Amino acid sequence: MAEIIPQDILRDLEKAAFLHQRATSDYKKCLEFNKLMSDLLGRLEDSGCDRMADKVMTILLECNPKEGTSCDKATHIGKKMKKFEGIK
Repeated sequence: MAEIIPQDILRDLEKAAFLHQRATSDYKKCLEFNKLMSDLLGRLEDSGCDRMADKVMTILLECNPKEGTSCDKATHIGKKMKKFEGIK
């Protein structure tokens, strides 16, 4: 059975996907992306959306913002974030 993800979380997942496109070259945006994904993880867990929470957790495990360097996993994470664009 498919998970029913609340609309506000779906909107924020799409926002995170868009934000990640800009975050790869902007440390402050990267931190904002990481914070948003952390918040989404908690909200997904609270909503009982465990499969989607697992996907977000996987991204967070790979996302490690570092000031003054470019993200070495930006392309990999970007591909995962693309899956959140346009989800219903």
